[in-house]
Amino acid sequence: MSIKLWASVAAAWVSVAANAAPSVYEQREQDWRNGAVVYQVWVDRFAPAANLEAKRSLYPAPKRLRAWHELPTKGVFLPEAKVWSHEIDFWGGDLNSLRSKLGYVQGLGVDVLYLNPIHLAYTNHKYDALDYQAVSPEYGTRADVKVLAADLHAKGVKLVLDGVFNHMGRNSPKFQSALADPRSPYRDWFYIGPQFEKTAQARVWWGAINLPELNLENPAVRDHVFAARDSVIRSYLRDGVDGWRLDTAFEFGTTMLGQMTQAAHAEKPGSLLVGEIVNYPAGWLTPQGQQPPAADAVMNFTLRRILLDVAERKLKPATAQRMIARMVADSGIAPLLKSWTLLDNHDLPRIASRLPDERQRRLAQVLQFTLPGSPNLWQGSEIDTLGDGDPEQRAPMRWDVVEAGHPALTFTRQLIALRKAHRALRVGDWRAVEADQLLAFERHTDRAMDTVLVLANPSEQDVTETVMIANSSLMNATGLQDLLGPQPAERPSLDAGLLRITVPAGSVRVLRPVFEPVTGYTPYKRTP
Repeated sequence: MSIKLWASVAAAWVSVAANAAPSVYEQREQDWRNGAVVYQVWVDRFAPAANLEAKRSLYPAPKRLRAWHELPTKGVFLPEAKVWSHEIDFWGGDLNSLRSKLGYVQGLGVDVLYLNPIHLAYTNHKYDALDYQAVSPEYGTRADVKVLAADLHAKGVKLVLDGVFNHMGRNSPKFQSALADPRSPYRDWFYIGPQFEKTAQARVWWGAINLPELNLENPAVRDHVFAARDSVIRSYLRDGVDGWRLDTAFEFGTTMLGQMTQAAHAEKPGSLLVGEIVNYPAGWLTPQGQQPPAADAVMNFTLRRILLDVAERKLKPATAQRMIARMVADSGIAPLLKSWTLLDNHDLPRIASRLPDERQRRLAQVLQFTLPGSPNLWQGSEIDTLGDGDPEQRAPMRWDVVEAGHPALTFTRQLIALRKAHRALRVGDWRAVEADQLLAFERHTDRAMDTVLVLANPSEQDVTETVMIANSSLMNATGLQDLLGPQPAERPSLDAGLLRITVPAGSVRVLRPVFEPVTGYTPYKRTP
């Protein structure tokens, strides 16, 4: 074939490649929701306010304004306020002080900033909204939310808010009107009647008198929350917010949750709606006969429990492997990539308290960052903040520890950098590695050398075993480089899809394939 003809053929191939539709993995990479690193912040306790003295009037008794170095402790029930005293202890952070720390957030490598509720509310946790459309004055205003969103977007970070739409606060003007007047336009917004005598005449969430439940079957309530153009969900999205995490989303049911998701997408295509679903996730992501799914994603509590039980040696690796395989098969990889993988949050014991053994903790964290999903970090967990119960796990951020360069912070940054450097960890598929004593899997894409192998040994003894890597694109004699730990004297390599490997006790090996060409030769010359 002549040189001219070869050039023509090559040009044709280039043209075909340039016009080819993007692969499924390229499409996943273009969607910010897939494999994102999520950082959760409680505004009151993230960064000290610069103008705290000027704000003191916003914390009238029985509310208390605490010093930043103080730790939250369990209080007493206040009958008149109908809340616990620790629910109205404040540390004074606000949206402007949060903005002063965005450099830290960006420096972590975070993709999404998720805020605990910022709605106007009586308590510090804001799960008792008085007015969804207003921001609590201790935090700022709706204008401040717009500025925060713009600042984050300039840094390449998205903003997700916490929506608490199953219930409001007893002090809400709407509820007070409904309770006082049977003819109130808000009477049917709640469940009120003598049958609820034990909970002060209203149906409340989990017996908490301060949290009357909303009647979401009422069209007016649905319009207010999500259906109308000026609804809470849609109006904040227009302000620049990129998505919502919905509190107690399992209580909405799949149909209504799907309607909320569709409303969010109608307002802002590509926005995220992630549900706090403590149930097994599959039916909430791909419910039978319902398309689109109920939610874009879930907070993956099922995976959290698996990881903790593996780390604590309560669950055998092989059993955990089967559980994860079943969950991926049932739920589908696409919604799992968007789902948040958490080890702790404001409602749960801190991971440093739950897993005080550092090896167990680091093992769980490596798995959190390598399994399919979006790792969800709770502020302070990156510096091993302690807290074993409510409200201890809600301590203010320790900036003095950050500045001192805590080793856990270095480790967290290493894990985030690992995800950013490896496409398969962000958007790749999951496949089990056949193993006996290890929790082992691979993340892979349409490119062989993207593959990342993860082999975890939660036991107290070193494990050496032969495992099978069922990836037909990986060539024989391909070497494997450890991405986290020290390199062994002799690099392990594949032999006909099998790998003989030693994983030290309580550790994880994260491996990538490498093949150094021999005088220009590589068996990957025709394999993507």
